[in-house]
Amino acid sequence: MEDPEGGAKPQVDGASAAVRRDGKKSRRRKGKRGGQSRNAPHAASQASSETSGEAARPMEAAAGNPARKRKRRRRGNGGQRHDGASPAIQQHEKPASAAPAEGDTSSSRRNRRKHRGKRGLQGRPLAPGKPVGQPGITVQPAAIARDPAIARAPTIAKANGHSEPRIDGFNRGGRPPERERRDHAAEHPWPDELYAALDLGTNNCRLLIAQPTRPGQFRVVDAFSRIVRLGEGLAASGRLSNEAMDRAVDALRVCAGKLKSREIRRMRLIATEACRQAANGAIFLDRVVAETGLELEIIDRETEARLAVSGCSSLVGRETRSVVLFDIGGGSSEIAVIRIGENRFSRLANHITHWTSLPVGVVTLSERHGGQHVTPESFESMVSEVGGMLARFDCPEIEVAHSGDFHLIGTSGTVTTLAGVHLDLPRYDRRKVDGIWLSDDEVSAMQAKLLSWDFESRAANPCIGPDRADLVLAGCAILEAIRRRWPSPRMRVADRGLREGLLTDMMADDGVWRRHRNRRGQRAR
Repeated sequence: MEDPEGGAKPQVDGASAAVRRDGKKSRRRKGKRGGQSRNAPHAASQASSETSGEAARPMEAAAGNPARKRKRRRRGNGGQRHDGASPAIQQHEKPASAAPAEGDTSSSRRNRRKHRGKRGLQGRPLAPGKPVGQPGITVQPAAIARDPAIARAPTIAKANGHSEPRIDGFNRGGRPPERERRDHAAEHPWPDELYAALDLGTNNCRLLIAQPTRPGQFRVVDAFSRIVRLGEGLAASGRLSNEAMDRAVDALRVCAGKLKSREIRRMRLIATEACRQAANGAIFLDRVVAETGLELEIIDRETEARLAVSGCSSLVGRETRSVVLFDIGGGSSEIAVIRIGENRFSRLANHITHWTSLPVGVVTLSERHGGQHVTPESFESMVSEVGGMLARFDCPEIEVAHSGDFHLIGTSGTVTTLAGVHLDLPRYDRRKVDGIWLSDDEVSAMQAKLLSWDFESRAANPCIGPDRADLVLAGCAILEAIRRRWPSPRMRVADRGLREGLLTDMMADDGVWRRHRNRRGQRAR
């Protein structure tokens, strides 16, 4: 075939586009989309070129080449296919001389099969600054899959300073919305799942709503804590008083509102010693369900001890070999002896070798011995009572090889109060208290300081307040009994407890941190 604008077409495999050296017609020029054969409308020019060679070129240039014109139109239309354009454009582009002869359907099918899957002119990129579509042309999602040029159009438009077009729900280069959500999850690997833990104790009602972050850690989204004194008068009567139950239900209503306002993946709501001991504990929980919709479970003492250990696992360093962890509650005190060998489990609670739960807490002990006016004699009487309970705890002595191998961990309002007083904080700040180390001498000095204060002085301290002023010395008596049983040069303060243990266990059971590690490994490849 000759070029109307001068110059021969480039050679293909040593032959021209129209005739090969062996005299046979080339099959490469057949099979244009739409079933056209380029040989039929140009038989006269081909015959002339076979006999006279270059002499036929001026005649064809004068007559014009419809196929060449169609090629230029296709380039100008941005690579649009005839079958994807509107009928008006197809009629304008197809001259009458280019229509295939009737009955030539077998040749058209054969040519379509031959060129199926090959890139033609439609696969070429758009010219810079060319619009994505032409007026009157509706681009369908199927056309994006058929035509690579259209799929690349959003990227080209953005590179030329235009706004990124949206084509029938596809954006960012033709990615479907579900692909976009997966890409967003890869960029932000932390799950959006929320977990909730509620602890209704003898003295406090506490709620935590958290979101998992790095392995073994989480971010607190919402929190609530209120002193309700549910166990008030329990030691004398054996029952929960109506006033105490009313205070607890009011606090639980607030917790229920916080839980309903968020989409929680999983929650666990527990009740501890007060509901365990009270004769009307089950009746109280039925009232909670009726008035707040919250269903609380009463956990046993062993579960309470394990949850306290799980909540403080991140505060136990790798160099530590033995720990005595204690949780001084309102109605009971849990103590766990932890021994860690060379191989450390992912869950610190699996290293518990001995544990006990003392049926005494700050509320019950202060009610028996008096909490407002505490003398050194009454304080020592409280220490002796708790020491007698610990003497019945069958636990081998802890062998300490080095000073850093063993220490105490305290998780309760008593030890956090001591730390706040030691730091002389103008108001209690959890960020400064949680994880702080106190030496044995510092703990003794703080206990002596609190014992020297009267009730009003303790209530005026911002880290104690009037709600804990009558309970703090009872907690110090329990702490002193534990220190005498397990002497240690230092103690670590933990402003965390059962709620954190509940959250840690639920997240570990669901494998949220394991899913993050897998996702991070896939993203690194």
